[in-house]
Amino acid sequence: MSSIGTGYDLSASQFSPDGRVFQIDYACKAVEKSGTVVGLRGRDGVVLAVEKIVTSNLYENDAGARIFTIDKNIGLAIAGLLADGRYIVDIARQEAANYRHQFERTVPLKHLCERIAAYVHAYTLYSAVRPFGVSVLLSAWTEDHGPQLYKIEPSGSSFGYFACASGKAKQQAKTEMEKFTFTEMSTEDLVQNAGKIIYQVHDELKDRDFRFEMSLVGKATDGIHRINPKPWHPMAIEAGEAFKNEDDSDNDI
Repeated sequence: MSSIGTGYDLSASQFSPDGRVFQIDYACKAVEKSGTVVGLRGRDGVVLAVEKIVTSNLYENDAGARIFTIDKNIGLAIAGLLADGRYIVDIARQEAANYRHQFERTVPLKHLCERIAAYVHAYTLYSAVRPFGVSVLLSAWTEDHGPQLYKIEPSGSSFGYFACASGKAKQQAKTEMEKFTFTEMSTEDLVQNAGKIIYQVHDELKDRDFRFEMSLVGKATDGIHRINPKPWHPMAIEAGEAFKNEDDSDNDI
């Protein structure tokens, strides 16, 4: 802890002399220790992909999932503290259910994002609570609005994206994503690139084992958010492993 933060990092409701809220900075550090999560928005759909770090071989394959379905056409992926993320998932599902009950239709993703972001931001305003140590990616597809992708930070700020990343290899993933133009990319190319990016940014020295998880929502899934769907999930893994092996071969030469 730096000297400038001494005494100013005990409460989320207190600013430091240089205008920082250290509790939010610490929450962002929790996100940076998590496995990488990426979101890619293409022409006809949105892919969420997760590098789920395996800390023990005793876990079941689906333990510690980081991708969830909020409504039939809305997906959510989390980077950061898993328990915090699950609480946000519960809040998101309540908001979606309340909207459907009141208006008899699926909640617009922008509206849901704003509601969740306001909730997350509220936890940065009071000394009795702490900020959520989680970054949230939201995806959706509708006939009217097409593919949509949003990200919410621990501070409560939210933005729409064509592609975004969170987690320990966030910067490396962003560097790779900036090489592509995703807006006109087909679903197949989108899925393959998601696999390549996750496998490329995975650090085998620090985290030996991981499981690749993904979700897809778009025309290819009839507007339904699907987690690890076939044949897209195996396709992404195959593309990622092939890219990784090719990269390793180049390094050996």
